[in-house]
Amino acid sequence: MDKAIEKAAVLIEALPYIQRFRDKIVVVKFGGSAMEDPELTQSALRDIVFMECVGMRPVVVHGGGKAITKRLKEMNIPTKFINGLRYTCEQTIKVVDEVLHDEVNIGLVEGIRAQGGAARSLSGKNVLKAKRIFSADKATGERLDLGFVGDIYDIESAPILQAFEQGVIPVITPLAKDDSGAVLNVNADLAASRVAEILKARKLVFLSDVPGLLRDPSDESTVISTVNMDEVESLVASGVISGGMAPKIHSAVRALKAGTNKVHLIDGRIKHSLLLEIFTNSGIGTEIVKSKV
Repeated sequence: MDKAIEKAAVLIEALPYIQRFRDKIVVVKFGGSAMEDPELTQSALRDIVFMECVGMRPVVVHGGGKAITKRLKEMNIPTKFINGLRYTCEQTIKVVDEVLHDEVNIGLVEGIRAQGGAARSLSGKNVLKAKRIFSADKATGERLDLGFVGDIYDIESAPILQAFEQGVIPVITPLAKDDSGAVLNVNADLAASRVAEILKARKLVFLSDVPGLLRDPSDESTVISTVNMDEVESLVASGVISGGMAPKIHSAVRALKAGTNKVHLIDGRIKHSLLLEIFTNSGIGTEIVKSKV
């Protein structure tokens, strides 16, 4: 009986969150260890199915960096990153396209269906519009070519909204096309942020393989629980935000400015971390919040 009462207490704790987020769009960026460990993958997908079943409107934008790197290695194509973004040559973009669509996306869609949910594969090439971007040398400011890499400026939202109306979870690949029809690789963190920004999602959640933003990158106990977006530049200057975390955080701030209520960085290595973050009082990981007016 005590265990039954405990379960009821958990449900009661979740109730106000279920009420608050009903019919609200939540973008989940799926990546890191949550995609590498089959058990963790199924746990996270079960959480996403739960979210849809209680009335939320989850959108999954996934990465696939490790699978891409593995395939490139098998084909003896060198992997290079510039300021946290993958350099993508003409040969690489073909591999990225194939791995993301034929391996990663299909696996996630089938995983959601295995959990009793309904999911639909949405190719970013059909819904995401992008322009080629360049990076800059931090020392000289010189423009650095990233190859076939883009940043999203618009979304063909009709297929996503149609999926919501049909009770289907859209699963989007982080690829886009530019105005000429060229396929562009889009950093999955940036893609998730742009999707949240343009859809004005209530929440944006990054599932990764770190417990959140760390004050000391070598010490996982130094998680910063809350970051105000006005603090971001000082954290960049101090080196707390660096490497691949920098584009993630900057794009999160942009999503917040566009109307997203909160951004969460949570550890995909923890089972049901999505539910713990969204439906409990304590939460886990790091939340990035808007400036107080």
